[in-house]
Amino acid sequence: MSSRPINARMIPSIFTLANLLFGFMALILTLDQKFNFAAGMILLSVLMDSMDGKVARRLSVSSDFGKELDSLSDLVSFGVAPAILTYSAFLRGNIGNWGILIAAVFALCGAIRLARFNVLNISTYFVGVPITFAGGFMALLVFFNPFIPWIFYPVCLALLAFLMVSSFRVPKLGK
Repeated sequence: MSSRPINARMIPSIFTLANLLFGFMALILTLDQKFNFAAGMILLSVLMDSMDGKVARRLSVSSDFGKELDSLSDLVSFGVAPAILTYSAFLRGNIGNWGILIAAVFALCGAIRLARFNVLNISTYFVGVPITFAGGFMALLVFFNPFIPWIFYPVCLALLAFLMVSSFRVPKLGK
């Protein structure tokens, strides 16, 4: 075993990879129809995503590599995982192929949102609703399933997809 300490540049990436791991686990749990656990994994991804940037800034180790890794992880955890979770839990049995379309649009709009975020480099506000919020919100709604009619889920998925690619300015909290 090496006695080399962990390089400070690697620490934020550990949080980012944990975000990706939880997003991956959400997909596996969705396949196993464990929808509440899958939603919980997405919410853990939100926590990890909030930590990686803070840690990188605190340690002064922000990098282009970290930014790209974060976007790839976010696409899985907050774009693909919530879309498949929502489709599997609420749309497949109610609207079938239309549900696939709505879920795909959500994931695709999330990818566009992330790409736009990476090229704009605006530090005071977001353009469009952040994918972390959209995916986290969809995961949170899973826990309210007994109280929400199924039709709310595709409507919410479509609305959030639109808001992610909209030009609305969303203030950055904590800045």
